[in-house]
Amino acid sequence: MATQHEHSTQLENILEHPKQYNVFLLNDDYTSMDFVVDILMKLFRKNFHDAHRIMIEVHQNGRGLCGVYPYEVAETKVHQVSILARENGFPLKAIMEEA
Repeated sequence: MATQHEHSTQLENILEHPKQYNVFLLNDDYTSMDFVVDILMKLFRKNFHDAHRIMIEVHQNGRGLCGVYPYEVAETKVHQVSILARENGFPLKAIMEEA
């Protein structure tokens, strides 16, 4: 049986180091490059230069890393991308993967 100290140390490790998740945008043949840059600047708080670089990465490699976040934040970002893309008539999709 674990001691009280061992339990608190395990809990501290969980609280201090929550799992992180990579959020990626996926390439498609319909979403405009300008919309991708806008999403990266608005939702992921990228400056224009970084947003443009990530957009090119998405275009050339099929996906681009937007950021690394705790689970709830990553999940929210993925959902926000879906909503904004749909509202603007684009099929843009974001996914999250454990870092």
